[in-house]
Amino acid sequence: MMKENVLAAGTKSRVNLAITMATSEPSIFTAGKAGGYISISRPKKILENLDINGDNLDINGEGRLCSWVDSMRASSPTRIGATPSLADLDQSSWIDHHPSALDMFEQIIDASKGKKIVMFLDYDGTLSPIVDDPDRAFMSDAMRKTVRKLATCFPTAIVSGRCRDKIYSFVRLAELYYAGSHGMDIKGPAKGSKYKKGSGRGVQFQAARKFLPMIDEVYKKLVEKTKATPGAQVEHNKFCVSVHFRRVEEKKWNELAQQVRSVLKEYPKLRLTQGRKVLEIRPTIEWDKGKALEFLLESLGFANSTNVFPVYIGDDRTDEDAFKILIEKGQGFGILVSKFPKETSASYSLREPDEVMDFLKRLVQWKRPSLRAQL
Repeated sequence: MMKENVLAAGTKSRVNLAITMATSEPSIFTAGKAGGYISISRPKKILENLDINGDNLDINGEGRLCSWVDSMRASSPTRIGATPSLADLDQSSWIDHHPSALDMFEQIIDASKGKKIVMFLDYDGTLSPIVDDPDRAFMSDAMRKTVRKLATCFPTAIVSGRCRDKIYSFVRLAELYYAGSHGMDIKGPAKGSKYKKGSGRGVQFQAARKFLPMIDEVYKKLVEKTKATPGAQVEHNKFCVSVHFRRVEEKKWNELAQQVRSVLKEYPKLRLTQGRKVLEIRPTIEWDKGKALEFLLESLGFANSTNVFPVYIGDDRTDEDAFKILIEKGQGFGILVSKFPKETSASYSLREPDEVMDFLKRLVQWKRPSLRAQL
């Protein structure tokens, strides 16, 4: 077992923060109830962890590459409707199981009565639109204003696959908690939080520090390898590396997958996962957005509390880890941001960032009616 230093000032840790090397794929999400008021049907297994060095293919690795490319196609929004596992789902039946969080707002508020709402927000595709150039995924001034007001009402965290510093440069709100690199790099407000019980000192946690030199090395190799593929973009997210293929022609995806595999086959301590038009390389440790959610709840003094109501809003496969945690806890709920039917453990849905902003505004107006005119 490998252990990392954890600082959660003023909080006596009850979450198991020992980091263990992952030796198997995550379990399939289980059925359950979110917030005690909506049933979640058991989804079919999604290809999330992509095999890098497994034995279930021929000697040349073509079977593995094919599975990678198939997964890359499945992540394309234009192809969601053609995904075999969703062939029997049309838009209306999917909405029946994952109704709009705007339409169900009153029921959501009723379920949260007597409990402390804590907000968790993904960034790309949730607070900002998905764009071709990830370096230009700017949130609007209206969204920033809304999130600032939200943070005056509820503890609020941004949880993203991006590196923490980059997310902060996009959001620029010092009063929030930031969890970058899929939760492997967490930091709270420098002056503490008005919501945090006990000490006013900040919260900081970095998993997998020992992997930083390896991540740097892989990043440099991937930048060099992918130069031959027009449109490919490699992003260094400190504790993980993202290979964006949104601007790569589909006929070049197989070539890009081969380039990524040629680098990663030499690094058995790294794993490949996938988001929306991005391949992500991460350390093989048991830490994800769900673990980050648990850590932040504990840091805020809500460990094992029955009076907390976490709300997590996200659009990516990596957000499913957080949705799953909420189901297991039987607390709060997840909201998937998507215009297309997807396999998900979220309870509700919103179609796009504009709807996310509308939902956040309604939360603020419900909590503090006096802020209504300012929004």
